[in-house]
Amino acid sequence: MLEKGLLVAWSTRQLAELAGTTTKTVRHYHDLGLLEEPERAPNGYKQYGVSHLVRLLRIRRMTDLGVALADVPLVESGDEKALRILRHLDVELAADIARKQRMRRELAAVMGNRAALDMPPEFRTLADDLPEAQRSLLLAYSSILTPEAMAALREQLSGPRGTLEADFAALDEDAPEEVRQRLAERMAPEVRQQHRDHPGLADLGVSSRRETAVAESVVVHALLEFHNRAHLDVLRRVHAILFEDDITEGDSKDARG
Repeated sequence: MLEKGLLVAWSTRQLAELAGTTTKTVRHYHDLGLLEEPERAPNGYKQYGVSHLVRLLRIRRMTDLGVALADVPLVESGDEKALRILRHLDVELAADIARKQRMRRELAAVMGNRAALDMPPEFRTLADDLPEAQRSLLLAYSSILTPEAMAALREQLSGPRGTLEADFAALDEDAPEEVRQRLAERMAPEVRQQHRDHPGLADLGVSSRRETAVAESVVVHALLEFHNRAHLDVLRRVHAILFEDDITEGDSKDARG
């Protein structure tokens, strides 16, 4: 039989090493009342035994599972409150796993297609078909548009790509006025149709989840940043054509009335 008196007690450092933790953590558990203070040797040093090691390992086991230190005594009680804490922890872990799985899917998309890094997640499949400036615009717009508006925008961009968008993207900053005007006249009917198909996108008051002034500032800054002067001039011309058409249509309705 082994006599207790023959057993060698452990120091704080030795106990911490056995439990795979630090002396600072052991002292912190003492301060919180989670780990009982051991007896001291005549020289004043603490003397830890196997009961302290088991207790420390149990605390570490619970914290490794995500239990907060403040909840350790409650979880140990095993009552209904302990079950509620563990169920809540399980829900949090499930949400964290889902978030990390989504992150892995997005990382895979980025590794497979570097352009996808510049796109909101729901637009990743369009990354190859969009010019860099349009990808940057979409990323900026994702900060202000509602999920419904972003879904409408995605639907709008998912259609067949014609030469019009490519011609606009390739427009040189020094393009002659007649080239800009012709491009604006080609774009106006398409923009008009887009407004009819997705009227909310034309009204930031409806499509934005931010204050209108903030949303407008994002749009203006993004347009100025990612378009050259010729692009902006064409967009102004498109707006003028649509405005003039609206006036003409209104006059016609008044005449018929």
